[in-house]
Amino acid sequence: MTTTRALSLLGVDRIHGAGNSAVHALRGLTIEVAAGELVAVMGPSGSGKSTLLNLAGGLDRATAGQVLVDGVELGELDAKALARLRRHKVGYVFQDFNLIPSLTAAENVALPLELDGVRSRPARQRALLALDEVGLEDLADRLPQDMSGGQQQRVAIARAVVGERSLILADEPTGALDSETGEQVMRLLRARCAQGVAALLVTHDAGHAAWADRVVFLRDGAALDDTGSASGPESLLPETAR
Repeated sequence: MTTTRALSLLGVDRIHGAGNSAVHALRGLTIEVAAGELVAVMGPSGSGKSTLLNLAGGLDRATAGQVLVDGVELGELDAKALARLRRHKVGYVFQDFNLIPSLTAAENVALPLELDGVRSRPARQRALLALDEVGLEDLADRLPQDMSGGQQQRVAIARAVVGERSLILADEPTGALDSETGEQVMRLLRARCAQGVAALLVTHDAGHAAWADRVVFLRDGAALDDTGSASGPESLLPETAR
């Protein structure tokens, strides 16, 4: 049976600048994430983790190599087509949340649905369900400025998972959360993967990485290792993830 690749980075380089000042953020990187798979990416600061997510989400373009989402090569898309693909296919959890301050939690979560043509009432209903999954339905009508950092992070996560996304990209999604809420978020990501969504998680937390099917380690823009935690020692997994 052929495995569907939700995300493929094939021989990808990303170079910033030119000449003596050129910075090689990624070097010949190849990573593939299958539908229904959760892959964690770990590595020291400056190893290329955020660059990897930006390329996977179409927020940046590779200097060389190919980046494909659901078989579509991002380098061949113009800006309009790329934006459309991001709205339809990719949910992105940013480190700095990127919530719109003038919109309520529900409005922030519903926005990508409405941009895709979903009417406001069903978009709000789906937003409320997503907020409920992260324990925030009671704060649906609250503005970001009236929420804690952890609550804003959960709104950002709800926005990333709402709709029919095939790929979720998460940059330290549990960084502002306590351990119990962080575990709730990891459960949510695993539940989405069980439904066939692919997820790429950047994390410094080995406990959260242990929820992944595989862990990719980056250093200086290159992959050092690719460990299948599902086939490794079960003791690496939290009891709730087994």
